[in-house]
Amino acid sequence: MTFAAVEPAKPILFVEFRFLWIFALIFGVNWMLRSNTARKVWLLVCSHVFYGCFFIGNPMEFFPNLFSGNWSELPTGWWFPSLLWFSTVMDYYVGVGIEDAKDDRRRKLWVFGSLAVNLGVLGFFKYYGFFDQNVRAVFAWLGLTPSWKPLEVFLPYGISFYTFQSLSYSLEVYRKKLPAERNFLNLAFFIAFFPQVVAGPIVRAMTFLPQTLKKVEWSSIDVRGCLVLFLIGFVKKACVGDRLAEVSDLYFAAPENYSAYSAWAASMCYAGQIYCDFSGYSDMAIAVARLLGYELCQNFAFPYFSASITEFWRRWHMSLSSWLRDYLYISLGGNRGSKLFTYRNLMLTMVLGGLWHGASWTFVVWGAMHGFALIVHREWSRVTAAAAGIAKVMKFIAVPLTFFWVMLTWVPFRANDIYIDRDNAADNAAKRLVRTSAGFQDLQEHKLVYPFAKSVEKKDGQTESVALLSHDAKAGVWKGTDADGKPATIRLHQTGFELTAKVWQSLVLFKDHAKKNVCGNAKWVLLGALVLVHWLNSRSYLSKWWRAIPEWLFSMLLGAGWALALAFKVVAYKQFIYFQF
Repeated sequence: MTFAAVEPAKPILFVEFRFLWIFALIFGVNWMLRSNTARKVWLLVCSHVFYGCFFIGNPMEFFPNLFSGNWSELPTGWWFPSLLWFSTVMDYYVGVGIEDAKDDRRRKLWVFGSLAVNLGVLGFFKYYGFFDQNVRAVFAWLGLTPSWKPLEVFLPYGISFYTFQSLSYSLEVYRKKLPAERNFLNLAFFIAFFPQVVAGPIVRAMTFLPQTLKKVEWSSIDVRGCLVLFLIGFVKKACVGDRLAEVSDLYFAAPENYSAYSAWAASMCYAGQIYCDFSGYSDMAIAVARLLGYELCQNFAFPYFSASITEFWRRWHMSLSSWLRDYLYISLGGNRGSKLFTYRNLMLTMVLGGLWHGASWTFVVWGAMHGFALIVHREWSRVTAAAAGIAKVMKFIAVPLTFFWVMLTWVPFRANDIYIDRDNAADNAAKRLVRTSAGFQDLQEHKLVYPFAKSVEKKDGQTESVALLSHDAKAGVWKGTDADGKPATIRLHQTGFELTAKVWQSLVLFKDHAKKNVCGNAKWVLLGALVLVHWLNSRSYLSKWWRAIPEWLFSMLLGAGWALALAFKVVAYKQFIYFQF
């Protein structure tokens, strides 16, 4: 009898060398093809293969196991790529149906069908566990035990991004801002284009579909700009973001062990980490798309230099914020009504935006805090519109004040429920864990140590899922065995809200929970240097310089930049933060 842990395949990261080999093949064949249609077919096939490898892992191992019936060796969610095809096919027919509908009633039925199915699929995979967990908590509070067993539901990579992208097409056709795309190849290519399918930017059909109609010549590609942008994204992720993660991960695993100084250091490191991680991915995605002849939308515009929360959301994750504005906020009524009505729409938009990021109440709090700040800023702007003196004072404190509020909101965004296990921890030391869709992950080693289930191969060759951990709601623990068959009891150590409260006490009240520091002064010097480089880049000083130098000097500096980047990169890359959304 053989066992296989229920664990998804490892995603392909832009910063890995294997991606560079994959892209070299895609890039070379793309520019060898003469026909625009042939290029689109090639890139569509590559996009689905690339996305599929996120779930099947190594094709050389997956397909032999699949065709031989060795189901126990298949990674969890190996069939998830079919959801991308399902969304594409459905919205293709929805678009045609909307355009061909003879009256508004039928047009509404088509678009409501798209909304119901797309959001229904997204809601099931993303929020089933959240809903089940809260229902069980209510039952436990009432002294009852639910009779049903929870389903094993795992979140497919990128489903939030490509669902919103596909929905934007249907909504634009419904609003008559875009004709229905009758060429299935063009629509399928738009939805599945591999640089952005997993973590954005969320591209609009109005900007991308016209690009599929014309053949791009190599002479029109800004090669120098693409190479620099990809290097910048690599440095942000591999050299800066993952380095800052070492501090933030250590602190947020046990904030009660550190000082207020550490809370500030770790919170600022996480603010830098999430920016470098996500904007680094966006930079690399945009650069890769441009090298293939396609333009993606800008996703970041130096958001930490914003002078208000309103400005911050015009600069941070711009593709999502504009999507929420155009399709949610305006659909709710926008500012077409009373002040109270407008503020309600703002708060609903931000709360739902928080839930889009994750199925947790801490994400709801994060969204609500931003909604509250947007409302306060609107009121402040109205009250001080005629006060020139206040405007002069705010000019000096607006940016640091905005950053401080954003940093405070990152705390519940980052906070996880922390679990503890003493059964299998060496020297009776507590092993700290976070719960994932597949089981419990070690915070220090970043690997799954206690899966919820295993696939068991029976004598007839079929497989069945056998639970390893079961949840005792009354006792508030998970009990069972680990992957090696050893007994395990996992207890909730502190909730995300308890962790958030401890960090906020240190950030706002300067409370020391302990005297231990999470990092030395060298990290502050590094942060200061990063801020300086970031500021210089925001003023375009650096870009003007490297665009003006001769090609031979540019090539030498680019090579030196890559050498330095590879020298300072982390040993083991962390998964992109936004892959979980």
